Amino acid sequence: MDMKLEAFALPVSDVNRSKSFYEGLGWRLDADFPFPNGFRVVQFTPAGSGCSVQFGTKLTSATAGSAQGLYLVVSDIDAARNELLAHGVEISEVFHVGTPGAQFQANSANRISGPADDHASYHSFATFSDPDGNSWLLQEVKTRLPGRGLSHDLATFTELLREAEEHHGEYEPTAPKHHWSGWYAAYILARENGKSPDESAKDAVLHIESTRQSVPA
Repeated sequence: MDMKLEAFALPVSDVNRSKSFYEGLGWRLDADFPFPNGFRVVQFTPAGSGCSVQFGTKLTSATAGSAQGLYLVVSDIDAARNELLAHGVEISEVFHVGTPGAQFQANSANRISGPADDHASYHSFATFSDPDGNSWLLQEVKTRLPGRGLSHDLATFTELLREAEEHHGEYEPTAPKHHWSGWYAAYILARENGKSPDESAKDAVLHIESTRQSVPA
């Protein structure tokens, strides 16, 4: 059975202050529901995210500011950091780590200035905090590990289509007659499952060949 993580509770001390902060990030406000018994829930969703954050009153017993190292995965960490700076957020410089886990250790000497070599996926970070001290960790991911899907924000999906178009263009001159939609669908599904562009292109070719072989003469 699928179980999708869709929201988590963030401990805050001042709901209205937190609402202003997350609105200032440009995140989508999904809900602000107050109830007569004093319960209130506010929900925000980052652009392109399938998971939302909730905070409010009578929502969690956790200490305000105790949520640490909450991941925000981005495809371009420099662009994401610049966007947050434009929203007035105090954010660290981009860094990579000298020892595993240093991304979670503030002021660690093992945080090395600058992105990882060649912007290797999963290895470049930047951090910022909300007014209570709940900390967020930007992580750059360009190519995902197998089994990990791609974010379907507009920019990412547009780039994915361009990538598919490029690889299909390399295949088409020597390809048998086929419909491009079948090739694109197989390619995109493989990329969503964490395969590399070259592996995904091979899967798409195999899909076209198997489809042709299954069609009666």
